[in-house]
Amino acid sequence: MWRELLPVGRHGSTGGYRRHAWTSADAECRAWFEEQALRRGLAYEIDRNGNQWAWWGDPTGGDAVVTGSHLDSVPDGGAYDGPLGVVSAFAALDALRERDALRERDALRERGVRGGRPLAIVNFGDEEGARFGVACVGSRLMTGVLDPAHARDLRDDDGVTLAAAMERAGYDPGAIGRDDERLARVAAFVELHVEQGRNLGEAPVGVASAIWPHGRWRFDFGGEANHAGTTRLEDRRDPMLAFAAAVLHARAGAERAGALATFGKISVEPNGTNAIPSRVTAWLDSRAPESGTLDMLVKELTHEAGATVTCESYTPLVEFDGKLRDRLAGLLGGLSGGAPVLPTGAGHDAGILASAVPTAMLFVRNPTGASHCPDEHAEEADCLAGVAALAHVLEDLLRETA
Repeated sequence: MWRELLPVGRHGSTGGYRRHAWTSADAECRAWFEEQALRRGLAYEIDRNGNQWAWWGDPTGGDAVVTGSHLDSVPDGGAYDGPLGVVSAFAALDALRERDALRERDALRERGVRGGRPLAIVNFGDEEGARFGVACVGSRLMTGVLDPAHARDLRDDDGVTLAAAMERAGYDPGAIGRDDERLARVAAFVELHVEQGRNLGEAPVGVASAIWPHGRWRFDFGGEANHAGTTRLEDRRDPMLAFAAAVLHARAGAERAGALATFGKISVEPNGTNAIPSRVTAWLDSRAPESGTLDMLVKELTHEAGATVTCESYTPLVEFDGKLRDRLAGLLGGLSGGAPVLPTGAGHDAGILASAVPTAMLFVRNPTGASHCPDEHAEEADCLAGVAALAHVLEDLLRETA
């Protein structure tokens, strides 16, 4: 599976992935997911928000255990962020079906692995928000966190709306919105993900305790366009100076607060080498251990920047379901190195779903800590340990309500 998916959306010169929502690379990833489902004889469907589902058991049966992640990427992202969770989900399902077949062969099936409960694998759409600026669009729409009208009007750098992009890809943007019927089917959701950072140490697999509060803010710095070679310094209204100061203020403020702040994307007008900019638009990504710290940091930066600031997305502190988290940690405690329980600063679909259903996460060790870049990596042995851990967890959850 990994070899089949690896070339999709990979850029020839950078080695990174450009699998942005509702593009040709995204369509290839979605076709791969459908093929994996049909190859296994699973019931395949696409929900009203464009998320893909593959079901082992009755999709309408309720009390389902769900696993999966996403297949899209940030610009020039790594191979593991998202896809590892989807590939591992199919591999874990294969292991569970093999165990079921062995039980049946040996007349030991009893209730089998599933005990009558369905298992679903999901590929959530547009998790990274690389094209339209809002992360976790598929899961946010499903849980009602993102307003459908606002979502339809989101625009990429070329001015294409999300609604238009969905239509071009053959989907109905008029149908998007909260999906209570589907949420009611789910008893538990477990997402496996490559570790983003380097905190697992000797343990190949860990369990998430919480996700730091985080958000994205757009800063609009206004100025006046003019000639770079003739305009005196004292006559200039250069918004790039205010932007540069904001970058430094963000770094200093994050250091003081024990938080994180990154200006990772900017747009400059008119964007000419010999022209003083008339406008700089910059996007801030900021995260902190507590909401109060994050709010204070952004408030201080807004005051210092002298820009028009718009919050484009915000996710408060997410603490994963305590009972489910502890259950996973107990099940995996016998692994080599144990199964550490640790928080993360990265957002995930699991963090969005946590408000609606019992949710948990597993992390697979990342030896370099690199993520959202081509150097992102996980050793094959650790990936296989992640599959084994996920299969163990799913088998336990399928036997009993989480």
